[in-house]
Amino acid sequence: MPKPTDVRVVSAALYFIPIRTRVPLKFGSETLTSATVARARIEVEGRDGRRAVGWGETPLSVQWTWPSTASYEDRHTALKAFSVDLALGWSTFARQGHPIEIAVEFLATVHYEALGAFNAGRAAAGAEPVPHLAALVCCAPFDTALHDAFGVLHGVDVYDTYSADWMSEDLSAHLDPEPFYDVRTEQTRTFAGLYPADFLKPTSAAPKSLAAWHLVGGLDPLEPSDLKGDEPQDGYPVLLRDWIARDGLTCLKIKLRGNDAEWDYRRVVAIGRIAQETNVPWLTADFNCTVRRPAYVNDILDRLRDEDPRTHGQLLYVEQPFPYDLEANRIDVSSCSARKPLFMDESAHDWGLVKLGKSLGWTGVALKTCKTQTGALLSLCWAKAHGMTLMVQDLTNPMLAQVPHVRLAAHAGTIMGVETNAMQFYPEASSAEAAVHPGLYRRRNGRVDLSTLGGPGFGYRLAEIRRELPSPAAEF
Repeated sequence: MPKPTDVRVVSAALYFIPIRTRVPLKFGSETLTSATVARARIEVEGRDGRRAVGWGETPLSVQWTWPSTASYEDRHTALKAFSVDLALGWSTFARQGHPIEIAVEFLATVHYEALGAFNAGRAAAGAEPVPHLAALVCCAPFDTALHDAFGVLHGVDVYDTYSADWMSEDLSAHLDPEPFYDVRTEQTRTFAGLYPADFLKPTSAAPKSLAAWHLVGGLDPLEPSDLKGDEPQDGYPVLLRDWIARDGLTCLKIKLRGNDAEWDYRRVVAIGRIAQETNVPWLTADFNCTVRRPAYVNDILDRLRDEDPRTHGQLLYVEQPFPYDLEANRIDVSSCSARKPLFMDESAHDWGLVKLGKSLGWTGVALKTCKTQTGALLSLCWAKAHGMTLMVQDLTNPMLAQVPHVRLAAHAGTIMGVETNAMQFYPEASSAEAAVHPGLYRRRNGRVDLSTLGGPGFGYRLAEIRRELPSPAAEF
């Protein structure tokens, strides 16, 4: 049944904000030195005629979302162009309802059709199609802005709206109809009568600070002997020990190559040694989709167990070693997850792929708001219902993008805090937001502080953030 709180989208706008990294960030076989941040504005109208505006933001991280041998500029231009197409699609989408209900239908219809048409044009020009993951990243800022606008219109925190009081459709309208064993009630049940709020920490119980994971990129220097002399002299650390001392870090995420086992092993050992010398208790390893055989991961883990058991014990989990197209690469990974918890990241586009991943032996899900807030919430609900562990991972989120990112981690209940690394790679990009939320954009005592967030929607406190936006790239 319709709710009196339902909304519809009445306008959409898109802004592109260019940023550059202070040091390179390596993703698998590619390196990021610049990015375009897509910021979206969505205006909604309630059934009573009142209107409100919401905001969302996501970096269009070409190297992460679309690994390819095609030129960077071709991929970058395509993502920006498709984002403009989506702005028009959102502005004319007439569905009324809760943001989750609107977004699920938008993704299944307008988004799907727009991507097909866009890729047909690229095919006619002999260009590579935009992958589904990249298309989701283009959609994410609009989806986030829709959730924010809903909360702003009704004067409530967006995380207080994911319940039967606000939603006409329960989770059975969006998720697997198959029964599952609910560990909370010790009964077998379905998603009928359940809502996202049943799987989230309520606002009153969500933590106000989170352990922060620091990213150790594949090009990051570890020792003074690794320095080349061209490092930035901007007052921010360069060497890992200096980052640990400055920010009080307790969690290090290690980027690996996935195609050079000896380099990967020695990299983990070297960072493990630094962690032990500086009292950092936790590590994780990210292979960024480049591994083809489970034995590659198993051999590294077994060698660590036998030769460096202390570092092996510090590895909390392993992230996405295998190709992200899970349907085309149905690899049985249970031998890896028998050794360490194994988390899907790039593979986990939606709950259906999370389900496929679980059947192949994956034990955890790394959620990202850049795949849409709606998709992250639905994946979270399916994963939690089926006993999978959660993490919330970064897309090097600066500025406003940091806020929904850390809020998802606070409400999800992760294995350990949240990954957050924009302050490593483009710290000055967030200076306007940091003036209002200083604890979100610098890690202190190994944590980020969410206590300054407040008010309706995601709690951006946007009126206090003094940022000048460029002219809209699209406005409908």
